[in-house]
Amino acid sequence: MTCSARTQGGAGPMQAVLQKHAEIIAQSSRRTIQPAIDAVAGSGLPQAQVVLQTWQAREMWQRTSDGLFFRVQEDGATLRLFDFDTGAEIGTASKADMDQIKPNSGIQSIIGTALVTFQLSDPDPARRADAVASLQRNASAELLAPLRASIPPETDPALKTRKERLERLLTISFDPDRAARIEAINDVSGDIGVDVRATLNPLVATRLQVFEGAPPDTLNVARLLDPGSDALPREEAYRLLSDAGLAPPRITQAALREALTANITEGSVGGIPVHTLSDPASRIAAYTALADAGLVPPYLTDVAMDAALAAHSFADVYAEPDATITTAAAEALTRINTMVGVNQAFDLGLDAISLASIYFLAAIGLAITFGVMGVINMAHGEFIMMGAYTGYVVQLFIPNHTASIIVAIPLAFAVTFAAGVALERLVIRWLYNRPLETLLATFGVSIALQQLFKNIFGTQARPLTAPAWLDGSLVFNDVVAISYIRIAIFVLAMVFLTIFLFIMKRTRLGLETRAVTQNPGMAAAMGINPGRVNMLTFGLGSGIAGVAGVAIGLFAKVTSELGQDYIVQSFMTVVVGGVGNIWGTLLGAAMIGGLQKGIEFFNPSNTLAAQTYMILFIILFIQFRPRGIIALRGRAAGD
Repeated sequence: MTCSARTQGGAGPMQAVLQKHAEIIAQSSRRTIQPAIDAVAGSGLPQAQVVLQTWQAREMWQRTSDGLFFRVQEDGATLRLFDFDTGAEIGTASKADMDQIKPNSGIQSIIGTALVTFQLSDPDPARRADAVASLQRNASAELLAPLRASIPPETDPALKTRKERLERLLTISFDPDRAARIEAINDVSGDIGVDVRATLNPLVATRLQVFEGAPPDTLNVARLLDPGSDALPREEAYRLLSDAGLAPPRITQAALREALTANITEGSVGGIPVHTLSDPASRIAAYTALADAGLVPPYLTDVAMDAALAAHSFADVYAEPDATITTAAAEALTRINTMVGVNQAFDLGLDAISLASIYFLAAIGLAITFGVMGVINMAHGEFIMMGAYTGYVVQLFIPNHTASIIVAIPLAFAVTFAAGVALERLVIRWLYNRPLETLLATFGVSIALQQLFKNIFGTQARPLTAPAWLDGSLVFNDVVAISYIRIAIFVLAMVFLTIFLFIMKRTRLGLETRAVTQNPGMAAAMGINPGRVNMLTFGLGSGIAGVAGVAIGLFAKVTSELGQDYIVQSFMTVVVGGVGNIWGTLLGAAMIGGLQKGIEFFNPSNTLAAQTYMILFIILFIQFRPRGIIALRGRAAGD
C-alpha cells in the first residue's frame, strides 16, 4: 500500500470534521448519527456534498490503522483511495485493511435530506428537480432557508415556480414569524392543490381535552363542549375523565355482575339474597355493600358522575397555538373548499359528457334500426361486441396500435355492416310489423352470437390496447382530469353524428330512408324499394355499432358479454330521446349519462343502486313524455 505524506501525517479540514465524529459514523446507528451528518452538512466546506453523496452510496471506507476516512473505488480485491479534501487518489489498500461504512436505509434517508441543501443549487436541473421532490416528501424547518436562497438564482422557470410554491407551504408550516405565515396562507388560499390542503388542515386540527375548571387562557380553544350534548355524550365525557385519572372508572354492568358472582356467600351477596338480584336496584345495593366492605371498587352513582363532570370542562383545542394562524387557515380552507366544490361539479360534468358520448356512440346505430325502422333488435349489443373483437383481431396482425386502430374502425364497420345486412335479409325481413316475434328472434340471435364468439375466443377477456398517445389524462388541476381515451371517444361520437346527419340530409339513401320512414306506401309508389332501403339502413346502424365496439373496447373488457353491458342503456337512450330522432338520441344520452353520474356522486359505493334509481327516473319520465324528449312525426309517430 502506498500513501501520501499528508495522509500519513495530518488531515485536512473535512477529514477533521469526520474524525471528530468518527465513532458514531462507524457505529452507523440511526439514533445517534444526526450530529455527524449535521456537522458535515453545516461545515461550509466545498467537499461536504461529495462526502454526503459518497456516504449515502456506501462508498466511504475507514482505514483501520489510523481511522481516516476515504472515498473508495473497488478494483477487484484492491481498493483505490481518494482523499476527501483534495479529491486526489492517494494510494491503494486491501479490503483487510479497511472497514466499509454501510449506512442503513434510515441513515441514507437522513443523508438525503441533508443533501437537499446542496442539490437545490446544483448546476444540473435534474438534480435540482430531485431536490425539490425530496423536500416535498421530507420537509423540515432547517431546509426553509436554503430553499429561499435557491429561488433568486434559479434559471428554469418551471422549477422556479415549484420552488416558490413549496416555499409558501414550508413558510406556513415552519416559519416562526406570524405575519409571514399569515401572508403565505393568504397567498395559497386560491390554490386547490392537495398539498396545500394537506398543509392547512393540521393548522385547524383539534384534539378533545379535559380540564379541571376552565381551560387555560394560553390554549387556542376551538370550542367548549357540554357533556351530554350530541358532540360529547355523557358516557364518553366521563370516560375521558377516567382515562385522564381525574375520576374513578365507572363500573360496567358486566363488571358488576362478575363482582357479585365472585362474592356469593351462603346464598347472598353483601347480605342481599341471590334470588333478589334480578332487580337492578338490588344488584347495586349488593355491590355497594361489597364496596363498603372494601372487597370491590366503589360504585359510582349518577349523582357522583354528574358532580365529577360539573367540576371539569371539555374543549376541542387546536394543535396550532396561535389563534390568528388558525383563523387565517380556516378562512383559506373555506375558500378552497368552495373552489373544490366548483371544480368537482365541473369534473362531474366532464364525466357525464364522457359517459354520454359512450352511450350515444353505442345507441346511434340503435336509433337507426329501432328508431327509424321500428325493429327491436336485441342483438344490437352483439354487433358492439363483434366490433370490439374485430379490433382485437386486427391488433394480432398489426402490432402498431395507432395503425391497428385506423384499420380496425373501417373494418369493424364493414364486418358488422355485412352481419347486419345478413340478419335483415335472413330474419328480420320476414318479421316486419311483428314486434314480439322480432324481439324473440333477435334475442335468439344474440344468444347464438355470444356462444359463437365464446367458442372462438374463449371466456377470458381479450386486450384491445389503445395507442400510446391516448395514455394518461388531460389534467386541469388536482380535482379535474379526463382521460385521453374518453376525449377520443367524444370526438368519435361527434364525427359519427356529423356523418349520420350528412347521410340522412345529403345522400340518396338518407332521402329514401326518410321517405320510407314517413310513408312507406307513398315511397314505394314513387319508385323507392322499401326492402332495399330497410336492408341498407339496418346495415348502417349495425356498422356504426361495430365502430362503437372498437371505441368501447379501448377501455372496457372485450368479452362475449360486452354488448350486454350497453344494450339496456342504448334502448333507454333512444326511447328517452325520442324514437327515430338523432338529436333526441343525443339529448337522451346526455340526460342518462348526467343522471347516472349525478346519482353515483351521491352514492359512489353502490353503482347498482345508481342504475336502479336511473331506471326508476326514466320510467317516471316516460309517464310524462311517452314519446321522448323530441317526438318523431310521420309513421313512427302514429305507431
